[in-house]
Amino acid sequence: MSRLAPFFGFMLLVALFGFGIWWNTRHDQREVPSPLIGKPAPEFVLPLLDDPARTVSKASMLGKPYLVNVFASWCIACGEEHPVLMAEGRTLGIPVVGYDYKDAPEDAKAWLARHGNPYDMVIADREGRTAIDFGVYGAPESFLIDAKGVIRYKRIGPFTPEVIASELKPAIAALQKEAP
Repeated sequence: MSRLAPFFGFMLLVALFGFGIWWNTRHDQREVPSPLIGKPAPEFVLPLLDDPARTVSKASMLGKPYLVNVFASWCIACGEEHPVLMAEGRTLGIPVVGYDYKDAPEDAKAWLARHGNPYDMVIADREGRTAIDFGVYGAPESFLIDAKGVIRYKRIGPFTPEVIASELKPAIAALQKEAP
């Protein structure tokens, strides 16, 4: 029996490896479930990129749904997503808030001047402290927040026209049906 132990150990490893491959082919690797979905968005007070003396808070955003899009001038995937936001952002029917993440303000301003600004406002989190409360892994990420301040949808990675049509717009429509 002791001579068969290595064989059974090997077979167990093969089975685990096979299960891992099967599991990965059935699930989107970019989909990371967020424990914040259905929970209140974290409290925040962040400066506006263009006017750091003025701030935006979660409390000031209550009363209407909005989309927070985490971006940075140093983010390559944000450059891929940006034309999509330029084309689709104004068609969403809700404010789109740019969230400049761990970025020098002058770099973010130059990037938006060069590529266009699809945002209704841009807030800045230079140190990334508030992003931790949102559970941000990196940029780009987006959060759909309802009128009561509850996170209803999270996207990790860049938006594409297909994702906006199949995921984001239906999520926004569902919020509008819930509104009194």
